[in-house]
Amino acid sequence: MFTTRPTLQGTFGMVSSTHWLASQSAMAVLEDNGNAYDAAVAAGFVLHVVEPHLNGPGGEVPIILAPAGGDVTVLCGQGPAPEGATIAHYRSLGLELVPGTGPLAAAVPGAFDAWMVLLRDHGTKTLAEVLRYAIGYAEDGHAPVERIGQTVETVRELFETEWTSSADVYLRDGKAPVPGELFRNPALAATWRRLITEAEAAGEDRVTQIEAARAVWREGFIAEAVLRQSARPTMDTSGSHHTGTLTAADLAGWSATYEAPATYDWDGWTLCKAGPWSQGPAFLQQLALLPRDPAELPEYGSAEYVHLLVEGSKLAMADREAWYGDAADVPLAALLSEPYNTARRALIGDKASYELRPGSPEGREPVLSGHAGAVAAGDPGFDVLGVPGAGEPTVARDGATRGDTCHLDIVDRWGNMIAATPSGGWLQSNPVVPELGFPLGTRLQMAWLDDGLPNSLTPGRRPRTTLTPSLALRDGVPVLAFGTPGGDQQDQWQLHFFLALALRAPVRGGLDLQGAIDAPNWHNDSFPGSFFPRGMRPGSVTVEARVAPDVIEELRRRGHDVTVGDAWSEGRLCAVARDPETGVLSAAANPRGMQGYAVGR
Repeated sequence: MFTTRPTLQGTFGMVSSTHWLASQSAMAVLEDNGNAYDAAVAAGFVLHVVEPHLNGPGGEVPIILAPAGGDVTVLCGQGPAPEGATIAHYRSLGLELVPGTGPLAAAVPGAFDAWMVLLRDHGTKTLAEVLRYAIGYAEDGHAPVERIGQTVETVRELFETEWTSSADVYLRDGKAPVPGELFRNPALAATWRRLITEAEAAGEDRVTQIEAARAVWREGFIAEAVLRQSARPTMDTSGSHHTGTLTAADLAGWSATYEAPATYDWDGWTLCKAGPWSQGPAFLQQLALLPRDPAELPEYGSAEYVHLLVEGSKLAMADREAWYGDAADVPLAALLSEPYNTARRALIGDKASYELRPGSPEGREPVLSGHAGAVAAGDPGFDVLGVPGAGEPTVARDGATRGDTCHLDIVDRWGNMIAATPSGGWLQSNPVVPELGFPLGTRLQMAWLDDGLPNSLTPGRRPRTTLTPSLALRDGVPVLAFGTPGGDQQDQWQLHFFLALALRAPVRGGLDLQGAIDAPNWHNDSFPGSFFPRGMRPGSVTVEARVAPDVIEELRRRGHDVTVGDAWSEGRLCAVARDPETGVLSAAANPRGMQGYAVGR
């Protein structure tokens, strides 16, 4: 099969990420005898600099790692709702939804601490060694991708009139970042330089320095600046000025934590995801809805195949809406059980469904938020935000955005493997903290202002995130790490990618990663979106123009509301792999958007 790029292969190390500078920075760490985890931390901080419209230090990151010879583990870098972030407080402000921007939408920042915990426990490098790449690009400049300037232009008026600290960084002399011209963020570089100085003053030991940096983030000059910003009245998507709820106790009291992954076995594979505080199990549910025998699947890429996957996605995402969250026990074992999925599979007919149909695991009745119920019932007052496509931010003048993210995968010569999906803290999410050079996040917009739901806004609990990295084992051995940006679309695109691999070539026959990434992709929006204003498009399917015309015609005959997008508009996959028998490493990256890149040797 002809592909846009080769699938890279080698034995030393492989990196794939959504930006070439992050990929090459990670590779430089590997060349300097660092391991996959050192490299991931370096790349993560570079992504904060070169994709600030997609992630930042004030955001979050779920990480799945498979240490050589060890167990697969999830490192949760999703911070919880502050203690003052109660439903009663938001309702008292006249709000029915958490705003899509501003300090009211800010959870406890999670990304920084997760990267530090990863570096402390699994890395070998010092703080200064992994941060030097990000500092260099922030201080000396980098040639920005086109999307940064486009995003800034959509919020120019907001920056110039309200979020002036953001204008100081992103509209210097009134000019948005331009490709080919160096863009700098000296405030961010100064933040990391000061952090390193204070951490090194704590002692010479690597771990001592990392722990000191974590303390500075939670209780030192960074925490102080974050709290000042949260207390500033800020214009948000509600059209009003609000202050946030973060306190010193919120920042000081939270740490990134490890947990076991959610898993599902299919045809000799074991798929590993973060738990139902993320949307990760929706990937597993989509697999569970497929026949156990791959030979029973329709022909790959056919209209019947696409129809089956789209309808399965609708059922899984309906369950996500009714059952996933961190504010209640999630019946995940029942949701993944064979009896439950056999019954759910019978709901898939020959025609497209326009209903939101959550199931009843263990006989429990599903409950939806009032807003989600209105959206699902077709209330004309609700619609979907954004345009079909690859999930890049669609930003209104008030900063409303259908957010996006980044991704990175790394495997090293020792067999260590990692998949991470950093996001949040976008330049369009909150004003830049002037002393620090980065904004706060907006992940609380994922939570509902209704009591009694798994995803109700709850102090100390994580808002359900769309971020969902993946790691796959074959016959119990880690062989594949992958993921994509794309908000609610992530686990749809990842399933299509994974099946393209699983159905075409066995692992030990060589993974055609690039071919699976390049293959035409699609998604549906037939469920309440996770981002403000939480709309949906019942019956929708958005396909790339490269999908065969007869497939599109048959999907429409089956009742799907098909939108034909650009030829290269669906999915932004990254992937790395390792053959456990030969030690051969592989990597591939998405050509869509013209910025993802894989490197390795």
